[in-house]
Amino acid sequence: MSREQREQARSLISKAELGQTPAEQRAGFDEMFASRPLGEDVTLSPRTLGGRPALDVHIDGAEGEGVILYLHGGGYSIGSARTGANLAAPLARSTGVPAVSLEYRLAPEDPFPAAVDDALAAYRELLESGQKVVVAGDSAGGGLALALMLAARTAGLPQPAAAVLYSPWTDVSLSGGSIDSRGDFDPLFSRAQMAESADWYVGGQDPRDELASPLFADLTGLPPLLVQVGSAEVLLDDSLRLAVRAAEAEVDVSLDVVAGAPHVFQYFTGFLPEADEALERAAAFLRRRLGDQPVG
Repeated sequence: MSREQREQARSLISKAELGQTPAEQRAGFDEMFASRPLGEDVTLSPRTLGGRPALDVHIDGAEGEGVILYLHGGGYSIGSARTGANLAAPLARSTGVPAVSLEYRLAPEDPFPAAVDDALAAYRELLESGQKVVVAGDSAGGGLALALMLAARTAGLPQPAAAVLYSPWTDVSLSGGSIDSRGDFDPLFSRAQMAESADWYVGGQDPRDELASPLFADLTGLPPLLVQVGSAEVLLDDSLRLAVRAAEAEVDVSLDVVAGAPHVFQYFTGFLPEADEALERAAAFLRRRLGDQPVG
């Protein structure tokens, strides 16, 4: 990534205004992301999955065996199945398998563990259909993907074949050093903004609960993980510490850190070469794991 590309990417991002209501934040987020073009080869089909609204994301010619369960980001308080489709579609296109983007319940109206319950119900339904499942998510959706796998383990369900996590938020207690040390470098988030979202999500509950902050969980038995993060993020340490914790639990984990890249830099596919390369690494990782995983 050249200095000019890095500066241009960062100039397209700005920190949100503090003090906005959840409704105001959602409206602004949807205005930016809920109508982004996905490509003429993409078909979105509404459905219900695990009792929640969802979108089937189908790419022309993507007929590979399996399905990607995509969990959108947005601090657990904004975002939708449609905004998640912005990242699910290119991943499905590069992987060659369809995806489904879930609209889980949002805080503060539905605080923790509502999102975890919704993700688990959706995952259970996909398993019962006999499909090979991989999980992917960005930001809060990345943390939710980890919580889903922990909840599935507790429920005695099989693990997905693999998980791809884009800039995952794994610690809503905000104990990572980069929350402060990267605050001026991160063009999108600050501690104050993350704290607001965390407070809405946990709703007075313990932020170190393993399903709220899966960084603190025993990760034993989780499937192979690919974690991608930029160095220009307050959430950098959420990924670095996760990779260490996963390795200590004998989980197969791969970590991509892209210098100078902002939060969920995969949004810049087609603009930043590093985003295109990260997408291809994620797709190759999922294709390989889907090929290794028996149905059921």
